[in-house]
Amino acid sequence: MLYPSIDKILNIVDSKYKLVHVVSKRSKEMLDTRHYQMKENEYQNKRELGRALEEVEKKLVKIANK
Repeated sequence: MLYPSIDKILNIVDSKYKLVHVVSKRSKEMLDTRHYQMKENEYQNKRELGRALEEVEKKLVKIANK
């Protein structure tokens, strides 16, 4: 089972499409720069995609409404 739950994150982000865009952009940024918002041992996921979802859940990634 995925952590964090997509249902919980959709309370933060108003659309699945926006969530996919934000998480993919953030995970690519993590791969390129190796910059993380939390300490690496605080993440439950090992891959950048899961870590990006965790950051969105903890509101560490600002999501602009257009």
